[in-house]
Amino acid sequence: MYQGFYLNMANQLADFDWNLVGTKGIGGGYSTEERARLEALIEGTLNLVTEKEVVKGTVVGITDREVILNIGFKSDGMVPTSEFRDMPELKVGDVVDVYVENQEDKAGQLILSRKLAKVMTAWKNIEEALEQDIVIDGFVKRRTKGGLIVDIFGVEAFLPGSQIDVKPIRDFDIFVGKKMEVKVVKINHANDNVVVSHKVLIEKDLEEQRQLILNNLEKGQVLEGVIKNMTNFGVFIDLGGVDGLLHITDISWGRINHPQELLKLDQKIQVVVLDFDENKKRISLGMKQLQAHPWDALAATVEIGSKVKGKVVNVADYGAFLEVLPGVEGLIHVSEMSWSQHLRNPQDFLKVSDEIEAVVLTLDRSERKMSLGIKQLTEDPWTKQDLLSKYAVGTKHTGTVRNLTNFGLFLELEEGIDGLVHVSDLSWTKKIKHPSEFIKVGEKLDVVVLELDAENRRLALGHKQLEENPWDTFESIFTVGSVHKATIVAKNDKGATLELPYGIEGSAQLKQLVKEDGSVAETGEQLDFKVIEFNKEDRKIALSHTRIFNDVKEEAIQEEKKKTAKDVEKVTSTVEKSTLGDLDALTALKAQMEDSAREEAKKKLEKKK
Repeated sequence: MYQGFYLNMANQLADFDWNLVGTKGIGGGYSTEERARLEALIEGTLNLVTEKEVVKGTVVGITDREVILNIGFKSDGMVPTSEFRDMPELKVGDVVDVYVENQEDKAGQLILSRKLAKVMTAWKNIEEALEQDIVIDGFVKRRTKGGLIVDIFGVEAFLPGSQIDVKPIRDFDIFVGKKMEVKVVKINHANDNVVVSHKVLIEKDLEEQRQLILNNLEKGQVLEGVIKNMTNFGVFIDLGGVDGLLHITDISWGRINHPQELLKLDQKIQVVVLDFDENKKRISLGMKQLQAHPWDALAATVEIGSKVKGKVVNVADYGAFLEVLPGVEGLIHVSEMSWSQHLRNPQDFLKVSDEIEAVVLTLDRSERKMSLGIKQLTEDPWTKQDLLSKYAVGTKHTGTVRNLTNFGLFLELEEGIDGLVHVSDLSWTKKIKHPSEFIKVGEKLDVVVLELDAENRRLALGHKQLEENPWDTFESIFTVGSVHKATIVAKNDKGATLELPYGIEGSAQLKQLVKEDGSVAETGEQLDFKVIEFNKEDRKIALSHTRIFNDVKEEAIQEEKKKTAKDVEKVTSTVEKSTLGDLDALTALKAQMEDSAREEAKKKLEKKK
């Protein structure tokens, strides 16, 4: 409560005019030197304290509940004893850091805090450690998600798992309760978060060691390392400060699916340096290279044409790999799995782990390559003795449709024996543009052999030839000029396709679809059509609906012309016998007869309709 008074008095001492005071009043009789000394003494007893700062305080008393501290202020401050639990030996006269929370509360008491002083001091030390790159002694308190919690200066900092060591750490619990040197690498003041690292302390030493290893590294050099990480494509080996990759293909001469089939974490192994990039610090290692190549152990009796046994270790889209010996494999291409000319999925024939026999087709020991075949274990169907008689021209067979093309379909008669049925040999009556209009892949089809070329493995087949050619009969039915009922089944800008009796097709130009009333016939209509062209070789029938009524008109006109000509001839004969005076009468008679003939033709046409 006296804080304001003393502060005001201290501020006014320097401006106070002592000469205004009488010789018997306050300060009377003091010389200038004495007044200066007294002013200094008064100022020395008053310590100006700023709130929210850390200051030094001297312990002047200790009770069960509080520790009394003198910070040079007008009054002492008190701090709960609980804030000094980490100082069990605290005694009067000790100097400690405290934080000034409030110079004067409602009761006029100075409020101090050692806890906040520790926090403020800790953050100050943490910031200095970050700025000056200082190493800090920390204490690992507990494990947390992704790392550890480390106590530094009383503040909890996060130590990520990736920053504990240069090698991956799989068990964080082994560090809990232990001291660890760390460096501050990041401070987030907004969230009061601190990130520290232990890894950076050892990286410098490791870099020197790594550089030493790289400088002495040579291809072919054999080194000992420890497996520090394992993936599906290989393992990473710690060579003593520098890592190298042992690819899965360089672990064993035999085929493996995962490194864990032969190796395990933390295992010490010997490896050979295959290649390294000093700039990128990449080292490629090998393990199988320390052993003799299995191809060197392949028996000399294995040659082209010989049979070998093995296990299928991989099946791809193009074939399968057969392991003859561990590390010695041969490729069975899909084309060498069956005599059939239609390539199928290799999985239709083989699967992984199958133990089979195969024939050696090619062998290159220097390149360590071998191709195999399994169809060669059976006889080539095209070389069988009974082939020519079995598939002689005219023989009938049933096969399975394997493939459709624009020009026809391929029919498999037996394993390895395929024949082509041309699209024109599918039907006598229908014009098939694509085989898919007639049949589907996988369906059965009866055929007859049209041509056999065993030397070139070609077989021409036909389906329509199983029946007699109906066009020989059609020639007498669909004669030019004959009229038949037909249905328009398709129509485009060029013409229409018509369905005639007996399931055959005809065609008509658009102008031949015009009806008598001037309209054009549409798809689906059934009308009378006249045959205007028949071509047996091309199996073509041209039709016209328009010609039916046009021809009737033309016939009527021609008949009338013939009748008129006869009448004229008769009149002419009569005229020759008549006088010239009768010519006018004859002319009128001729006109009357022509009108009568036209009327008669019209009546006949209507009667025909």
